Amino acid sequence: MQAIRSLFLPNWSSDVRLDGKIAIVTGANVGIGKETAKDLASRGARVILACRDMTKGEQAARDIMRDVRGAKVVARQLDLADTKSICQFAENVYNTEKSLHFLINNAGVAMCPHSLTVDGYEMQFGVNHLGHFFLTFLLLDLLKHSAPSRVINLSSGAHNLGKIQFDDLKGEKNYHPISAYAQSKLANILFTRELAKRTELLGVSTYAVDPGMVDTEISRHFIRPLGYFVKTFSFMIKTPAEGASTTIYCTVTPENQMLNGGYYRDCAQANSCKAGQDDGTALKLWAVSCHLLGIRWR
Repeated sequence: MQAIRSLFLPNWSSDVRLDGKIAIVTGANVGIGKETAKDLASRGARVILACRDMTKGEQAARDIMRDVRGAKVVARQLDLADTKSICQFAENVYNTEKSLHFLINNAGVAMCPHSLTVDGYEMQFGVNHLGHFFLTFLLLDLLKHSAPSRVINLSSGAHNLGKIQFDDLKGEKNYHPISAYAQSKLANILFTRELAKRTELLGVSTYAVDPGMVDTEISRHFIRPLGYFVKTFSFMIKTPAEGASTTIYCTVTPENQMLNGGYYRDCAQANSCKAGQDDGTALKLWAVSCHLLGIRWR
C-alpha cells in the first residue's frame, strides 16, 4: 500500500531555513494549518497561529513547541467570520511585529448549512474569500515593508465546480453547500491572480495552492460519507502533513522558480480550470469584494 501511495505523492523536500522570518498561518490549530506552522517553526521561523478558538490554538502552540525544539510560536485570536475580529487581529500584529514575510491564508469552512457571518455574508464565501481578502488588505503594508514577502491562498480542486454568482453572493436565492464551497475556492484563485498583478512591483508574491484530498476536520462532510470509495482508494487521501507539502513548497521555493499568481498542486505548477484564469471575472470579483467590505486598495 505504501508503494502505491508513493506514486500519488510528490517526491519533494527542502532544507531551506527561515531563521529571522515571521509567518502567519490562519486556521493553524488543526490539520493542514497546524502541520504548516510546525514545518515553518522547524525551519526557524517565528509563527503566529491565527485561530478562532483560542483554547485549541494555545494547545496547538504547546504541541508544536513540544515537538520542535526551540520553536517560536504564538497563538492569537482571529475570527474570519467577523470583520471586527480581523481588524483587532491586524492591529495586534502591527503593535507586536516589525515584519511579516509570509501570510498563509489557510483557514476555511466547507459544505456547511446556509448561515451568515457576523457582517451578513454567506458563511463559506465570507470566511474563505472575504475574510482572507480583508486580512490581506489590512496586512499589506507590513508585507510590503518586509519584501520580498509572500501571500499563499489555499484553494481546492473543488474550484473546478465553481462559478461566481454575483447576483446571489449571500446564497439567498439558491443555496447548495457544495456549490457555495466551490464558489469560495474559485474566488481564492481569482483573488490570487489579481493580487499578484497589483503587488508584484512591491515585492509581494502570491500563490494559490490545492492541497489535494486530505483527511482533516474540514473534509469530514465530503470524505467520510463516501464510505466504500474512501476505503478502497484510501491511498489517494493525504495526511495533514502530506497535504501541507505544497503550501511549504510555495513558501520556501526560490521566487525565480515560481510563477507569481500561479496555481500549485503536488509541489508543482498546475492549471486551474478555465474560470480560474478569467481575468475579467477576477477584476470584477475584486471590485465587488472591495465594495462589500467598504475598502479601497491603493
